Amino acid sequence: MEQEIKRNIPRDLFLHLLAIVALYWSAISFTTLLWQFVDYFFPDSLYYFQSSLSSIRFSVSSLVIVFPVFILVSWYLNKIYKKEFAVRESKIRKWLIYLTLFIASLVIIGDLIFVINSFLGGATTISFVLKAISILFVAGIIFGYYLDDVRKEFPTKLAKPFAWATSILVLAAIIGAFFIIGTPNSARLIQYDMQKVSDLQTIQAQIINYWQKKSALPNSLSDLNDPISGFVAPTDPQTKKSYEYNIKDIAGLSFELCANFNKPSQVNQQGISNAEFPVAGAPASISQNWNHATGRVCFERTIDKQLYAPLTK
Repeated sequence: MEQEIKRNIPRDLFLHLLAIVALYWSAISFTTLLWQFVDYFFPDSLYYFQSSLSSIRFSVSSLVIVFPVFILVSWYLNKIYKKEFAVRESKIRKWLIYLTLFIASLVIIGDLIFVINSFLGGATTISFVLKAISILFVAGIIFGYYLDDVRKEFPTKLAKPFAWATSILVLAAIIGAFFIIGTPNSARLIQYDMQKVSDLQTIQAQIINYWQKKSALPNSLSDLNDPISGFVAPTDPQTKKSYEYNIKDIAGLSFELCANFNKPSQVNQQGISNAEFPVAGAPASISQNWNHATGRVCFERTIDKQLYAPLTK
């Protein structure tokens, strides 16, 4: 009873909860990163590169911060265990470990059921198999380590090998991710390019709207400005200059929009680009390609009079 009174229970609860939460977060982030690697190297028709980049960046950010927290807290707890054996045998620790084993067991069982069910349904792609294996791999490591630890009276000898092995795996995954997402400056340039494509898409929609209302193409982008609706033609976010607009054939309703891009469009193995957007102002079933190279690129467009009939008579 005296030993229990001297124990720092709030400290124990805080450290064990922090370690477990950091473990869950790291496991989810690492698994997500593995999934994005699979999507990058083995893409399918439902894969979109830019959404993958966002997931990779968030997973890397999480691992850089959360995983070291897990390692440091676990190391500190092991030091406490050597001095205060009662902390290792506390109900707080054992409840959290058994909760982790329970969750890992459900993940493994659910993953195996999902694999068999999907296999029977015809899902036999490399991407699917690798994603299923990644979940089984991460959950299996966690389950095996904590099962070994909770069954022993003294700290498991796997603690240091586990810490080193997982650290090497996480570090390798983070380094590999940078080969895909590039440097922060490169990511910023890509964001500029995406904003430029989005601006050109908006301008295109306004040109179509202008034609439908006035049965003519605007002479310049400033003609699209509307003080009532508040629309102002966007400018290049990088140079703050107006985008280039040229009428190619006024009778044929042909025009072009130009911008200067930092990098070429990123297209995966299936030909899906991060510069493909739905056409603003067009029927939902129509999409349009905005792929571009580096430097000045012009997108020539022709308004279909039947698809975009004038609203005026």
